[in-house]
Amino acid sequence: MSNFLKKRLCAALKSLPLLALLAQPALAQDKMTLILDWFVNPDHGPIIVAQEKGYFADAGLEVEVIAPADPADPPKLVAAGKADLAIGYQPQLHLQLHEGLPLTRVGTLVATPLNCLLVLEDGPIKTTADLADRKIGFSVAGVEEALLSTILGQHGIGMDQIELVNVNWSLSPSLMSGQVDAVIGAFRNFELNQMEIEGVGGRCFYLEEEGLPAYDELIYLANPDTMNRDVIARFLAATEKATQFIINHPEESWEIFSGTAKELQDELNAKAWVDTYPRFALRPAAFDAGRYARFEAFLKDAGLVPSINPVSAMAIDVTAQ
Repeated sequence: MSNFLKKRLCAALKSLPLLALLAQPALAQDKMTLILDWFVNPDHGPIIVAQEKGYFADAGLEVEVIAPADPADPPKLVAAGKADLAIGYQPQLHLQLHEGLPLTRVGTLVATPLNCLLVLEDGPIKTTADLADRKIGFSVAGVEEALLSTILGQHGIGMDQIELVNVNWSLSPSLMSGQVDAVIGAFRNFELNQMEIEGVGGRCFYLEEEGLPAYDELIYLANPDTMNRDVIARFLAATEKATQFIINHPEESWEIFSGTAKELQDELNAKAWVDTYPRFALRPAAFDAGRYARFEAFLKDAGLVPSINPVSAMAIDVTAQ
């Protein structure tokens, strides 16, 4: 055999492992289902960016993101084993656990309250002490009433000194139309911007500045009896990477996010993005145990829960060994 043929044969033999590797089918990715709390909006930035940047795929995940028909459904679907993860709210999680739903917080999406008490900027309410004898709109009974009771209690105002009006989800419209004097449950990154776009000035009283314990607004929920810790840990690592990208490149991230749907490309979502992205959890897997303990105690004192659950029953770090 000539030296030339020997060299060609050796080269061919050396390339066989690489050729064999290239010929193999790609490894199957782990599939998981995530149910959002509502339709896609800037609150979900890290999820959408992780999807678009390929971070989920890099983590060996195929994530199906679903918007619910009813915002009350996601925790129930996870509890029933019909979804792997759901986006929920820390205040509601405390109540859901006392109702017996098998849920646990496995990650944080938005690490600060978004809820606020919203009033007209040029209206009669200058401080929360001015809420006496006023009409206050709300959309979700239970937790929001407890929050409001605490705010009023700082000024010696009882719940019997106000009129509560269920405005369903029509928070800012009911305020702008004069149906109510204030609303509780408005999100500072949306309703406030919506009013500005409508040419009506609004002002938020921030709950964490009104005597209420701070909490995580949006969290990832899983069923502790059926969850796959490894898959969830990889999901959180991908969203952490996406959050880092968003913080470092907010304008480019907005272009990526808004480019996924035409309905996102409007003034309200653009303004909401600017107000939302600084609030994303930089370490979504980590949690503050004291924060959960304090809010549980707050609900117990408010008479909304019959007992105190330990933090271990409410939240976990899936990355901990």
